[in-house]
Amino acid sequence: MTLQQRFETYFNQYQDMVHSLCLGYSKGDRDLTNDLVQETFIKIWGALPKFEERSTPKTWIYRICVNTCLLHIRKTKNKQTETLATNHSDIVEEPSKDKNYHELYWAIGQLKELDRIIIMLVLDELPYEEIAEITGLTEGNLRVKISRAKQKLNKLLSNHGR
Repeated sequence: MTLQQRFETYFNQYQDMVHSLCLGYSKGDRDLTNDLVQETFIKIWGALPKFEERSTPKTWIYRICVNTCLLHIRKTKNKQTETLATNHSDIVEEPSKDKNYHELYWAIGQLKELDRIIIMLVLDELPYEEIAEITGLTEGNLRVKISRAKQKLNKLLSNHGR
């Protein structure tokens, strides 16, 4: 299989996964999501010749996507402190237009950067072992972070509805 065929296979297979993760990171901002998805696949294309398949392509692509999102956070924090604060007009209008869906993305957007990524991986139903590998955390530390992030989400969602 040629390099281009491998890339096209990965793109077709993992495009939705990358989009979902970037959407959660970007707090529903459609333009930022599209930029992050594009940047992720540009990095995948550049790194593909060096991919030695020590991990699954899915884990490798998740890691690239997570690193892309985290790098964006760091760059943005250096340029401006809180322009990332979401208002409801920035949230993507999904076909369902479900209020709970929008509130969930809003709440996820309020989490710390790593917690945001972890929750998106959990929502994508990745096994904890794989999330630990992607994030570089131990499974024990990951479980604690997930528990705390869920508590924070519950608190944010219950207070947001008032």
